[in-house]
Amino acid sequence: HVQLVESGGNLVQPGGSLRLSCTASGGMFRNSVMRWYRQAPGKQREMVATITTGGGTSYADAVKGRFTISRDNSKNTVYLQMNSLKPEDTAVYYCNLGGWSWGRGTRVTVSS
Repeated sequence: HVQLVESGGNLVQPGGSLRLSCTASGGMFRNSVMRWYRQAPGKQREMVATITTGGGTSYADAVKGRFTISRDNSKNTVYLQMNSLKPEDTAVYYCNLGGWSWGRGTRVTVSS
């Protein structure tokens, strides 16, 4: 049984930065592809960033150049560094392990 716990969400002004963290329990983290998703009010959940077991990364077009996903296998933790935040980045952010296990999310609000 894997548990994912996200943290780091907050209210931030446009142009600001936040770093989200997601820590996994259990022993599957090291061998799992990790992803960050987000769901804005009234919209479908969308994939934001992916990091493979080997450290390869990919991003949604909307966040390329502004967000960076990384992982620390020694801490069972995946991060999402978010810079130059925009109001349209406002959403609940979820991490996903291996395509099947979800956290409960952390809320990011970008507003002045």
